Amino acid sequence: MESTKETGCQAPEGPILCVNNCGFFGSAATMNMCSKCHKDVILKQEQAKLAATSIENIVNGGSGSNGKPVAVDDAVNVLQAEAVELKVVPLQVACGTSTSPSSEVKVKEGPSRCSTCHKRVGLTGFSCRCGNLFCAAHRYSDKHECQFDYRTAARDAIAKANPVVKAEKLDKI
Repeated sequence: MESTKETGCQAPEGPILCVNNCGFFGSAATMNMCSKCHKDVILKQEQAKLAATSIENIVNGGSGSNGKPVAVDDAVNVLQAEAVELKVVPLQVACGTSTSPSSEVKVKEGPSRCSTCHKRVGLTGFSCRCGNLFCAAHRYSDKHECQFDYRTAARDAIAKANPVVKAEKLDKI
């Protein structure tokens, strides 16, 4: 008790409950909130800042404010993030065209097949450097008439890995 009188600090009389009434104890370091509620508040503030900067980048044409951080109050950021709602309008309604199966945005992709024999390969398919997918029988370049130029690719890789080093000529004395 004598040390608290000397320093001027007062110990709390009892534990402080979280201000969000979650049932846990809070502390003054976390704005009288428990650690979970404090972490949630910080996360919401960061998301609001990110949303505000992304909205500003969209409105200003992508450049933002010349790379400078946005200085806006956290409360304003939260209000802006909650107030802004993006609505997606289907393409057919916006253009005024009729709905047809060919104009759908979603494209149905079929099963993975070998580019040579059209056999289903699924997860066991081998992708080649030419960009196609092949079965086990056609995975090698000589089996599927590969158009990729391995020779120039290897030459470029060797040239990039081993640059030419020339020493300066020594002056003769």
